[in-house]
Amino acid sequence: MLRRQHGPPARTSVSYYPWKVRFMLIRDILSAGKTAVSFEFFPPKTPAGWDRLFRSISELTPLKPAYVSVTYGAGGSTRDRTHDLVTRLHRETDLEVVAHLTCVGHSRDEMHAILDRYAEGGVHNILALRGDDPTDGKLPPGDFPFAADLVDFIRSNHPQMGVGVAGFPEGHPSSSNRLDEIAKLKDKVDAGADYIVTQLFFDNRDYYDYVDRCRLAGIEAPLIAGIMPISSRKNMARMAELAPRTRFPASLIRTVKRADSDKRVEMAGTHWATEQVRDLLDNGVPGIHLYTLNNSASTLRIGESLGLDGFDALL
Repeated sequence: MLRRQHGPPARTSVSYYPWKVRFMLIRDILSAGKTAVSFEFFPPKTPAGWDRLFRSISELTPLKPAYVSVTYGAGGSTRDRTHDLVTRLHRETDLEVVAHLTCVGHSRDEMHAILDRYAEGGVHNILALRGDDPTDGKLPPGDFPFAADLVDFIRSNHPQMGVGVAGFPEGHPSSSNRLDEIAKLKDKVDAGADYIVTQLFFDNRDYYDYVDRCRLAGIEAPLIAGIMPISSRKNMARMAELAPRTRFPASLIRTVKRADSDKRVEMAGTHWATEQVRDLLDNGVPGIHLYTLNNSASTLRIGESLGLDGFDALL
């Protein structure tokens, strides 16, 4: 169980934990042939946020996810907080941890340092992303124009690491050419990516069609479905801003409009996400990635509604 602590975790020498040498690559988890359910967290900015995160992790750990992942801010804005959270989860829990890593604005020397630090800490799973440009518009020159360049760099310098990449069933925000978009995804897989985690979506037909389009393009890597339950109207509006290509089905919008409070919006959003997860499980998808927003409530209700004590029963 993760020990609660106010504020970011204290820096600790890796050598203090010589016993923590175990790890599994995500590709090995996925190769079991069952649906692997995983959770995503982000490093908070405030002590209250850290308290909430630790409480959520403690509540969600009994669900036994196949792994968890930790996000990385635009332009490396959360680099240290991401590293601290990833390594602490690796040290103090039995959770397998994937570190998100964006390459925009980073030099090769910076990437060497970041990856060496993770490897020394026993972290061997990376989600390789290009990343968003910093919100202040100040982007230093970098050595990695595309995520495929980062994948190739990891494969060349840390071949022992597992590497995942992102996919966008409804289209990448910066792309207007859907055929070229799939070709760029293939570049990432050809560079050595083991699996693909999708952006959130609300209609499973978009995911299934995306899988078909990937297979037609010769992409055989497992595609993990990204699901984010709606928790409030404000949260829904924020989703639309952060994932501007996301399609909100009319039936979902009607459902949200019927709800007379944010509490009921959260209940309706959780029900919608649960039905998505049920359908994905029934269709035997390789993985489902739940974007928790550091809140355990919806994820716990999804597990309960599916009649599961833990997601390890699916493995």
